[in-house]
Amino acid sequence: MNPSCGRCGTIVYPTEKVNCLDKYWHKGCFSCEICKMTLNMKNYKGFEKRPYCNAHYPKTNFTCVADTPENLRLKQQSKMQSQVQYKEEFEKNKGKGFSAVADTPEMQRIKKTQDHISNIKYHEEFEKNRMGGEIPSPQPNSPNPVFQQPHQPPAASKNYSYEPAAAPGPVRQAAAAPPPSSGKRYQAVYDYVAADEDEVGFLEGDVIVDAQVIDEGWMYGRVERTGQQGMLPANYVEAI
Repeated sequence: MNPSCGRCGTIVYPTEKVNCLDKYWHKGCFSCEICKMTLNMKNYKGFEKRPYCNAHYPKTNFTCVADTPENLRLKQQSKMQSQVQYKEEFEKNKGKGFSAVADTPEMQRIKKTQDHISNIKYHEEFEKNRMGGEIPSPQPNSPNPVFQQPHQPPAASKNYSYEPAAAPGPVRQAAAAPPPSSGKRYQAVYDYVAADEDEVGFLEGDVIVDAQVIDEGWMYGRVERTGQQGMLPANYVEAI
């Protein structure tokens, strides 16, 4: 069954049928709604399923909304909801503003250097507090380490009056060198710079031979690479 024309309403036969805008039109009826200019499939513009030419195509205008109390209330409510959502997102992402740093060999070297410097400063402060004053500056790789002896008070004068000797300062008792016959071997896991005259410095990977534990946290041994011997921190080495 042949459809009817979208403009004149009469039957549209296949030879004169134009199918556009969900309707069927006669070729002569497919014209602009305003000026009645005949249109084709290339120059028409559709609006609400009606054909228009380019000059008479309806322009869409913005609708003005009055600031009624209801609209103002909705505007304020939308603004408050936006602020609440912003605060929720801020609190959720708070503390996450950091950048991931790749664990490259260079970063590992820098981290190890910082840990080494931190350990050296810790030992310097620790020895300073124990000595009750300044400690000598570190002398790494000292050729002949000299053990520091406790301060001895001067000899009393040969009179019969008794004068109590001054108490020596709180210093670490230097241990005598044990005989190198224990045979225990350790390997350094960190670099260490000697912070006292009776200590010995070493590098990571050095082998410590003839090592013996002297007291808690300290041991005595000889660095196989340099041949130097002295006190060293026990937490810087591990047994092999």
